[in-house]
Amino acid sequence: MTFKKKMLCIGAGYVGGPTMAMIAHKCPQYKVTVVDINPKRIAQWNSGELPIYEPGLDEIVKATRGVNLFFSTEIEKEIRECHIIFVSVNTPTKTFGAGAGMAADLQYWEKTARQILRNAESDKIIVEKSTLPVKTALAMERILTSGNNNIHFDVLSNPEFLAEGTAIKDLKDPDRVLIGSRRSPEGLRARDELVEIYANWVPSDRILTSNIWSCELSKLVSNAFLAQKISSINAISALCEKADADVTEVSRAVGMDNRLGSRFLNASVGFGGSCFKKDILNLVYLCQYYGLNEVADYWKAVVSINDYQKERFVLNMMNAMFNTLAGKRICLFGFAFKANTGDTRESPAIFISKRLLEERAQLIITDPKALDNAKFDLEGLEGAISYIEDPYEAATGCDAIAVMTEWDVYPKLDFKKIYDSMTKPAFVFDGRNILPHKRLFETGFNVFPVGKPPMTHF
Repeated sequence: MTFKKKMLCIGAGYVGGPTMAMIAHKCPQYKVTVVDINPKRIAQWNSGELPIYEPGLDEIVKATRGVNLFFSTEIEKEIRECHIIFVSVNTPTKTFGAGAGMAADLQYWEKTARQILRNAESDKIIVEKSTLPVKTALAMERILTSGNNNIHFDVLSNPEFLAEGTAIKDLKDPDRVLIGSRRSPEGLRARDELVEIYANWVPSDRILTSNIWSCELSKLVSNAFLAQKISSINAISALCEKADADVTEVSRAVGMDNRLGSRFLNASVGFGGSCFKKDILNLVYLCQYYGLNEVADYWKAVVSINDYQKERFVLNMMNAMFNTLAGKRICLFGFAFKANTGDTRESPAIFISKRLLEERAQLIITDPKALDNAKFDLEGLEGAISYIEDPYEAATGCDAIAVMTEWDVYPKLDFKKIYDSMTKPAFVFDGRNILPHKRLFETGFNVFPVGKPPMTHF
């Protein structure tokens, strides 16, 4: 088959895989190839068991794979043959050197840029999909123009705005697609080529264009604002517990103000995921770099409140369970950072698990999709940890259940059966406020929600 254009995505992770699958699905006239240095991951993309769980992803991949969607480890070959390259490599927070704990670690991104420079034999459009600090496109331009091969590169910013668990829906019907470019004639032509791709299924009024620096910053700011909203309601949840208020009632009243909206106003054990904390700390580092220390302190407080909320959850457990957790069996319902994904990056369950082990509790972890990742995250920690997929079996003999992830299955469980199998007094700490608290209390549980008065039998 002859394709109109060939496009490549370097990086087959949570962003690259689903994004390119959707482009292939909506643009059958393009050949779309996804490459990665990890052969095991590519083998999984080519198998019946995809490396990530995302509702609706299986169907799209199966419909396009081998038709106009391909997964490969031949990175250098694909760079030579393609016209448009999406860069979707990992950009974690630095753990060393200047900016450790805040700045983005760009070593994988830079290696990719240099690999493109070495292997390109024709002009290319380079599209940043990874979440990157402001002015990263300028650094990429400098690397790509450092060769003497007379090849022209146009660098665009096209940040992803995907929420795990709804990524396919977000790709199919996005709030907006943002494309940043240089204002030069070449930059605008490259931008228009990318606009043409998305216009195959995205309405024109949702395709926004901007200068490249505004585009890069918009991604960081979007995630910072969302995390800020979560930290705000979580801070209020602590006050609600002291003042005998109900955070659900407060958030409902606040959310009906159309200036604020109701989304991201559910109090919980804390936010997780690969983006929120990383992007906020990146924003903090950027503000500090430009001497905006008061602005940096403001955004840093959003992360501090999230850390406080997780620690407060553990302390509430300890206070409720007679000031000691040593030797007690605690079952974590869920380990993924949110429902409908197996992703555990920055999941509050990691912090909670480590703290409970420090208090010498025994952990039993159950999750429908994230047990393998949980084992990896907690590998090497001292203490007793069991991983059991069946929540009924996991809760048997436990002193307490702590809900970490808002999986739909948990409110539907037979809690009378669970209560009868547990050590008494039995406790439930609902870190997501998803369980039927009154019914659990009537069953015999001592129930501790987030931001609401506890329901106890003593």
